[in-house]
Amino acid sequence: MSEPAYIQAHKHSIRHRDEITTSDKCGCFYCLAIFSPDELDDWVDEENGVPQTALCCKCGIDSVIGSASGFPITCEFLALMKAHWFDKSYRLASDGTVEEITE
Repeated sequence: MSEPAYIQAHKHSIRHRDEITTSDKCGCFYCLAIFSPDELDDWVDEENGVPQTALCCKCGIDSVIGSASGFPITCEFLALMKAHWFDKSYRLASDGTVEEITE
């Protein structure tokens, strides 16, 4: 079974400088802002002296994806990503695995 698009899109939020700079618009799945890639000033994860991962120009979190990823940059899609990646709680189980807290 294939992962939902909002899970697949996550890999486009890191080490994505080329993808971001060729995007028409970007969005943050933490604060749900949508903006032009030209507004991005802060980057991390240097490779050969060039930072590769964008930090959101509104909230500073590394949760930015660009339209060149092929995923929709809409409030609805970003909200699905946020719900999956940020609105859950986890704990370390006694066997050393990570489990979602559902109660």
